[in-house]
Amino acid sequence: MDAPVLELRGVSVKGRQQPRLDQVQLSLHAGERLALLGPSGAGKSTLLAVANGLLQADQGQVLWGGEALSRRPRIKRRQQRQIGTLWQDLRLIEELSVQQNLNCGRLAQWGWPKALLNLVLPIETEACAAALAQLDLDPALLAQSVGQLSGGQRQRVAIARLLRQDPLLWLADEPLSSLDPRLAGELLQLLLEQTAAPRALVMSLHRPDLLAGFSRVVGLREGRILFDCTPEQLEPQALQRLYAGSTTP
Repeated sequence: MDAPVLELRGVSVKGRQQPRLDQVQLSLHAGERLALLGPSGAGKSTLLAVANGLLQADQGQVLWGGEALSRRPRIKRRQQRQIGTLWQDLRLIEELSVQQNLNCGRLAQWGWPKALLNLVLPIETEACAAALAQLDLDPALLAQSVGQLSGGQRQRVAIARLLRQDPLLWLADEPLSSLDPRLAGELLQLLLEQTAAPRALVMSLHRPDLLAGFSRVVGLREGRILFDCTPEQLEPQALQRLYAGSTTP
């Protein structure tokens, strides 16, 4: 079997009163879509920050494709290009056009001259239009500023930016929490469709009712994994233990 796309070996992250992560063991292979559940403060965002390399673990090891994050800049950049994150606030640049925002997904592969050119000229238009087409968006949107888009269009543009980056590991930090049920369902379906092998997905959720389509569900509480199973194997009692004493699932 190929090396996991992501592997956490005994990962711990310190906190003020208790560990944010405590001896987490987790592996994710190509084609797997993993839903991460847990109450507020369980460590879900911390786990994602460790997974994308933004936060360094105090203990343990994080591997991407079987490799630890290198200290050599060129190798480190190559590794981090394979990790893409969909943030809850999307982190689109309102003043820039849709095309410029999409090309931001390529900045890690480009040198500074081309990155600066993206700010003044429409470049790689065909590739940007193809990314929008995969998400049923009209290429005519390329010239519009992000500030003119609807909420649903913004969500799709953020995913199209990931398509431009083309990472193997997709991370999503509660991207559905502020959406109405219709938009949440559409966005979830798009993410599941786009993360077939060789890609893999880890998404933190606050709604256990949206597990259909995921291959695994991991419950995290007080920085520890309580369960790791398929959605079909998840029992109501496990969810009760996960959210015991919590006012919001």
